[in-house]
Amino acid sequence: MKRFLVATAAALVACHAAPPSALPPSPPAPRTTVPAPAALGFDSAGLALVTDYLRSQVDSAFPSAVVAVGRHGRLALLAAVGHYGQSDPRAVTPETIYDLASLTKVIGLTTACMLLVDEGKLDLDAPVQQYLPEFRGSGKDRVTIRHLLTHSSGLPAWRPLWREAHDRPSVLALVDTTPLDTVPGVRFEYSDLGAIALMQVVERITGERIDRYLEERVFHPLGMSATRYLPPLTWRERIAPTEDDTAFRHGVLLGEVHDENAGRMGGVSGHAGLFSNAPDLAVFVTWLLDIRRDQLTQGLRSATPHHPPPGLPKLSSHTVQAFLHRQDLPHGSTRALGWDTPADSGYSSAGTKLSRRGFGHTGFTGTSVWVDPERDLFIILLTNRVHPTRANTKILQVRPRVADLVMDALREPER
Repeated sequence: MKRFLVATAAALVACHAAPPSALPPSPPAPRTTVPAPAALGFDSAGLALVTDYLRSQVDSAFPSAVVAVGRHGRLALLAAVGHYGQSDPRAVTPETIYDLASLTKVIGLTTACMLLVDEGKLDLDAPVQQYLPEFRGSGKDRVTIRHLLTHSSGLPAWRPLWREAHDRPSVLALVDTTPLDTVPGVRFEYSDLGAIALMQVVERITGERIDRYLEERVFHPLGMSATRYLPPLTWRERIAPTEDDTAFRHGVLLGEVHDENAGRMGGVSGHAGLFSNAPDLAVFVTWLLDIRRDQLTQGLRSATPHHPPPGLPKLSSHTVQAFLHRQDLPHGSTRALGWDTPADSGYSSAGTKLSRRGFGHTGFTGTSVWVDPERDLFIILLTNRVHPTRANTKILQVRPRVADLVMDALREPER
């Protein structure tokens, strides 16, 4: 089957689109329609259960959700349920924009690292201090880039930088001098501090702040026009609100990063800060899947000869496969480089039925992306489950249920 970039997903929901002034125009793309799910190996009734289930969780697990399920480069399901928030009864649409939270770590930071490794500018096994001399303290000379990407650096998970620092430079100084909790490589500790340190490495190598680098090298070339840090005021009507912040910003957050430490950094960090929507993320995941399958830029261009994206990011399949491969660092960890993989126990946010070669990630605000390369399939779920409060943790049950419903709807496992 001929593949094509699902950047065309925006055209699928044109009837829900915001006014032309709301977002910058997207690059030209051929218009298309969502094929019947059966054409992609899905049972239509089975996929309808996914939307029905999410609708049943509105005002219980979250105010709103958007789900995108794709296979072979095309969307089988793109649906929105619920409303923007407590004081905004408007129905969300498939193009509603969400705070991605920690999906920033993979969509943004990890992708930047892939590009730099591919170009020979970043060595995964080099000490962090080679690129960032300010990263200092007892034992920190043994921390490598690979340790940061696998959350095995020995850095603590978190610290209240937003309380301790007053701007981005002072946040970075605190991160760089934070002592290790453990010896590098011996314990998994999911660490936002490690992601902030790695972001500094990327910025030091590229000479650019990470938001500008990603826009130039990834988001603009892929036509991801609804993906960026620091969304402008003109986007606000299409952004789902997050928490009613009573500790730091003192108000409902709308278009401002939910994570407090990222907020103290001006909204731009490696661990959080990106905003996006489901059609854009479908484009991104399809790009990765195509590279992983050795269907590189030329194949993608030939699939849309009249409206090719303006210079797709170049990335080798070898690098992508290396980043998506479990590192076993520390021993027994499910982490790849940046990305996570389904749990060996068979139960995680990926559900119970994705292949062990799958990869994905979640975000604190209620976002997730899971991909099964064996079936050439992806599941994107965006919610604002932290609205109005982060105390609601029902998303922990929703994510695996959605993944399992999608897999149950699959009638043709491979193609």
